[in-house]
Parts: sequence; structure tokens; C-alpha cells
Amino acid sequence: MIYVCIPAHNEAATVGVLLWKLRRVLGEFGRDYKLLVLDDASTDDTADVLARYRRSLPLTVIRSEERLGYGRSVERLLREAVELAPYPKRDCAVVLQGDFTERPEDVVGLVKAIEGGADIVAGTLAPESGSSVPRPIRLARRFARLALGRTWRDAPVSDPVSGLRAYRVIVLKKAFRDLPMDGPLSRSDGWAANVELLRLLAPHARRIAEAPLELRYDLQVRPSRFQAWRTLVSLTRLRGGGAWPRPDAEAA
Repeated sequence: MIYVCIPAHNEAATVGVLLWKLRRVLGEFGRDYKLLVLDDASTDDTADVLARYRRSLPLTVIRSEERLGYGRSVERLLREAVELAPYPKRDCAVVLQGDFTERPEDVVGLVKAIEGGADIVAGTLAPESGSSVPRPIRLARRFARLALGRTWRDAPVSDPVSGLRAYRVIVLKKAFRDLPMDGPLSRSDGWAANVELLRLLAPHARRIAEAPLELRYDLQVRPSRFQAWRTLVSLTRLRGGGAWPRPDAEAA
């Protein structure tokens, strides 16, 4: 089973189209799947849009009246996938943005890598994405390497800030087991949350692989919430946080 986990805050303009596109892509892929969406205290019509798709899609909607932010939303979705998965050694969870900047088609490549034996598959920005990535975000990605320093260089993947990833559910289950009941997977948000999440899950993975992704900021219909300076400050706080835990097998 594939659990596609989508954090959404005020994504009424895109989330319905995204779900329908996922239905087509995953239907053609021929795997069983469930769509998990966390409506993170949206104040637009996101809830109404999601309600219209519940009857026609294998969709579970989790509503938070309190604004959680990206990091806590992703964690809540991953915990839901762990609770639902009947076969954690075989099932996987994929995290996908709700604003259409990440393509549903790229989910297939991540899942294929899981089926090929990887326990974590990280999306890596493809060269052709450069034209659609806004200049502030391109510059922030460049300076993120400096902000993280050795934390970036020693990461088990080439792009530790990317959020499009697939996780074998057993990896998530082991990581949650090692945390206190109320212990968060990460205390950061945005890119920093992606780095923290990878750091916590990596020691539970036997093999980590990568798959190319194409970002499509040109399809984003709302103003970006990305704040370069705030993001870089968050990444700097993770610098020097100790060596990356290494999986048992070498990263692919």
C-alpha cells in the first residue's frame, strides 16, 4: 500500500486538482494507495474541496484547528500512515506538497526504488527544474549548503533539504518506537524539518536511495510562503549537531 501524505494549508486552488492527478498517475501505476491529507487550520475553501473528493477517492482527511506548520503536519501524517499500514515492511509513505510544486508523476519513481529494496528514497532536484525555480529559492538552496556546512556534506543523500521522499513504513514505526509517546520527530519547520526528519530516520534504514524530481513553481497559484532568511537561520541551528547516523548498508 502507498500512503501519499499531503500537508495542506489554504490550498483550495490546487489540492483538488492534485488529488485527481494522483488518482490518474497511481491508477496507471497499478498499486493500491490511500491519500492522506492534513488540513492545517485552513481558512479558505480547502475543507470544502476535500469533502467533495471523499466519495470518489480513497481519501482520509485529518483536520487540525490549530496551525501546526509544515514539520508537525508531516509528522502527524506519517504517524497516521504507521497506524493504518497492515504490512509495514512492505508498505510505504510518500510526502508530497499540496501546492503542485512537486509533480505526482515523481511519486512513481520513489515507490519503484522502495520496491527495489530501498528503505528511504529522497527526491533530488533534476537539472531541468532550474527554469521554474524562483531565483530567491535557487539562491537559498545554494546558501543552505553553507548554512549546514558539514551537516550537508555528510548527509546520506545529495539534497537533504528536499521534502519529496518515500519511507518504508517499518522505518517510521521503529523511529516512533524509540521516541517518547509525546516526542516530536522534529522541532523545526520547512527545509530544516526535512533535514531533522532524515537524521532521525536514517539509522533505521538499511539502504537509502535517490530519485530525480522536477519542481514546478510555475504551477503554483498562490504567493510562496518561503522565507529565505528565516529558512537559512533554521538550517544554521542544525549545523554541528553531530555526525549523521549511518544505515547498515551503503546509500545508493
